[in-house]
Amino acid sequence: MTSAPASPAGTAPRPSPTRDRLLDAFAQLLIDQGERASTLEAVAAAAGLSKGGLLYHFGSKDALIEGLLSRLDALVADDVERIRAAPAGAVDYLIRTSMSEGTPLDQAIGAAVCLAQGAHPLANRTLASTRRQWLSAIEEAVGDPDVAETIMLISDGLYYESTLATPGRLAADETSAARLDRLLAVIGRMAERPAIG
Repeated sequence: MTSAPASPAGTAPRPSPTRDRLLDAFAQLLIDQGERASTLEAVAAAAGLSKGGLLYHFGSKDALIEGLLSRLDALVADDVERIRAAPAGAVDYLIRTSMSEGTPLDQAIGAAVCLAQGAHPLANRTLASTRRQWLSAIEEAVGDPDVAETIMLISDGLYYESTLATPGRLAADETSAARLDRLLAVIGRMAERPAIG
């Protein structure tokens, strides 16, 4: 999935670079080593800070988790705005951006998934909210909840496939654009055709 630029003027201020660095370190540790290894000490060390420096910005691991999931919420809100405003349409945007490319949004999703696997209720709720927001934007675009759900499942499959691929392979592959064009054509036909059965 793509990521968002800084918030426009008039919205909440951007977190400090140190907070961002801590959240980046925490997310990467979660993805690379799992939650158990993502201690406050490990996060501080990965961010190049002391534990006291970390605690100045995040008073506990729970606060660090909340910060990471708040970041995901903000990135998803920006992505949903892009979906709705996409010149080629919401479905085209969603499908073409449904590959993990190591963006901040990809990193935040991966970290949240790691937390959800550890049964963190807030992570599970945040991921469910993320999917609902994307689904709502697609349903608005296609006008059919079943077609929207099918498109979301295709998007999920593309994302999953890309996380298993060699980094950059799908983005650099000359045939991936043609493959996505064919897939979007199938989705277009599916949206026009009544259900079989």
